[in-house]
Amino acid sequence: QVQLVESGAGLVQAGGSLRLSCAASGRTFGRYTMGWFRQAPGKVREFVAAINLSSGDTYYRDSVKGRFTVSRDNAKLTVYLQMNSLKPEDTAVYYCAATPKANIKPYLRDEYNYWGQGTQVTVSS
Repeated sequence: QVQLVESGAGLVQAGGSLRLSCAASGRTFGRYTMGWFRQAPGKVREFVAAINLSSGDTYYRDSVKGRFTVSRDNAKLTVYLQMNSLKPEDTAVYYCAATPKANIKPYLRDEYNYWGQGTQVTVSS
């Protein structure tokens, strides 16, 4: 059984930084795509970023490009989301997700088979 555990929750002021981690276990993840999604109160869960663990290809939603960086440590089975220049509109519960599928649209929630429990990020103005 695949397990994803996020960490790195926090409260920061606008302009600050946080780094989220997602530790994976239970499978061989070499060819997986790992994604980060977020959900603010009253809003749908939206794509933030993704990384293919084999190729290292990365994907971002437009509003975080240049501010967020997704990376991986395959030896540790951990994916990171470095978030800089945070804005109040980045406030949400952030979820890690994983899929073994190939040739996916990484921005679609339905592509992902496994989800973490979420971690809260709050950015104050």
